Amino acid sequence: MIKTSYAFDQAILPAGSSLKTNVLLRFRADIPESGRRDLNLSLVIDRSGSMAGAPLFHALKAAESVVDQLEANDILSVVVYDDAVDTVVPPQPVTNKSALKDSISKVYAGGITNLSGGWLKGCEYVKQQLDPQKINRVLLLTDGHANMGIQDPKILTATAGQKAEEGMITTTLGFAQGFNEDLLIGMARAASGNFYFIQSIDEAAEVFSIELDSLRAVVGQNLKVTLELADGVNLVDILSLAKFEQNNLGQPVITLGELYEGEDKLLGLSLEIPAAQIGQLPVMKLHYSADVVQNDIIQSVSGTTDVVAQVGTVEESAFASSSHIILDLSRLTIAKAKETALELAEHGKHQEAEQILRTLVQDLRNRGLNENFEIAEEIDQLEYFAGRIAQKALGNAGRKELRDQTYQAMTRTRSDLVGRGVTAGDEIYAMPTVNEVGSGVELYCVREGGKLRVKVMSDGYDATKNVQFPRAIRAEGARYVVEGVELSTDASFYRVRGEINRFAKPGEADIFVAPRQSRSTTTSKAAKGPASAADLLTTDSVNNGVLVQCVKDGSKLRARVVSDGYEPDWNMRFPRSIREEGMLYVVDEIKIGPDGKSYIACGDIKRFVQPNTSN
Repeated sequence: MIKTSYAFDQAILPAGSSLKTNVLLRFRADIPESGRRDLNLSLVIDRSGSMAGAPLFHALKAAESVVDQLEANDILSVVVYDDAVDTVVPPQPVTNKSALKDSISKVYAGGITNLSGGWLKGCEYVKQQLDPQKINRVLLLTDGHANMGIQDPKILTATAGQKAEEGMITTTLGFAQGFNEDLLIGMARAASGNFYFIQSIDEAAEVFSIELDSLRAVVGQNLKVTLELADGVNLVDILSLAKFEQNNLGQPVITLGELYEGEDKLLGLSLEIPAAQIGQLPVMKLHYSADVVQNDIIQSVSGTTDVVAQVGTVEESAFASSSHIILDLSRLTIAKAKETALELAEHGKHQEAEQILRTLVQDLRNRGLNENFEIAEEIDQLEYFAGRIAQKALGNAGRKELRDQTYQAMTRTRSDLVGRGVTAGDEIYAMPTVNEVGSGVELYCVREGGKLRVKVMSDGYDATKNVQFPRAIRAEGARYVVEGVELSTDASFYRVRGEINRFAKPGEADIFVAPRQSRSTTTSKAAKGPASAADLLTTDSVNNGVLVQCVKDGSKLRARVVSDGYEPDWNMRFPRSIREEGMLYVVDEIKIGPDGKSYIACGDIKRFVQPNTSN
């Protein structure tokens, strides 16, 4: 029922000395094609103030797209949360899609982020309809930090693991740049669910579709692997992202979660192998178990595989090829290096972190792996992150991309999830600019599936092929002129040759003239309001402003900041004439009051009007 295979990064290990080697284990549910399993799904959506405007609009549109893709036997509930937790759709079969989408379209942005309350309500609804024959899943979407309810990441992560043991698995989706990636990744790992970084608001529906595709493809769950290592063999590291524990015999037990139809589950291990003689060397017995779909019901299956290494002379080892396995192991090795470098950088060891990434780049090139486009792209990513770490300028966006790339590469084998990142490289702004192509070749940077890709625009080249291009100077919409491009060895992609300049046509506005700066603070006077809220100008976007909400506090109406990064409990100096309970406002600027624990609304104030997805 479960098909296993393995391969070492050295097809033949050299005899006579102990060594460190990597082995890649593959698991696949080998079952006849079965019918799609029904879903018991709860969508839990952040509607706090930071989601106001386009983010919530696109999140709700994505939720409506989920409804369109479900079937009558599926169970759906929809929960939204800010301070309060509200049920938009109680658990029900998806039989009236128009009514469900109409209910979703009426959701409006509100206050602060009670993430735990919304998520636990979604878990409650999934539990009400819990069926082991279905895929029971909570999809939790947020763009901010939990600042109400249970906020401790350790408690939320542990609870996610507990809920998973009860049959309720959580997938987390981080929206834009404000969420806590450590919390969402931690919850997803503890629950054996998935994590997604929705980098730009218009890709929310695409990411939801990826998760639905994954849920439809689940053919096995609770894959566990126990390693019975041979004498003298030591486990040095686990290259895949998996839960690790030891059984009562002291043997490593690794939990890999779900198996997807048509997709291998990979487990990379780094091992110390003792010196051996020429011949076959037993390395370990691999004991595995999982709950797999068989004859349209879930059944527990288990098995054992002997992992044996081939040992030969030093010459045989040097000439033996294992290219079929090197690429897969390299992806895991790259992801592990990124994870290690990030951890070092966050402990102040920036030089050591940079060196790990640059050493790996050199090793990949020495082995000729830069002839593979995916690895060539990874080399550009490694150099980009090494540079940012060296400058101590990784930043929020860079950290999120780095964590996302690490997570996806170490958990899935889907190419559409690997290497994602759309943040513009800062060096784009300092590039020399030309206003004619001349004898050079024109290139263009586009966003494709959450990745920045570079294509050739000049005549005579294949515009469908990708161009290997420095990640640090990629920015969506940017154009470049290079001396030339040349095909890779296998003619699958282009490489840049010679000098690179940014291209701006004469008379066209240059959108990359200088680094994008945060809005300068020039307003100093407290805001004054008109006679009533009805007299305020309206807006449907927050942009660089700050979102403020009016709430009832006893017998008084109080204004509070609901944008992320502010204290929602602080009082605020805000025009009384325009205060109306529940109303949202966009304020130019918020300053800290003289007492150091209150705010002052400054500049213009507009009334915020929520865009409606039904329009």
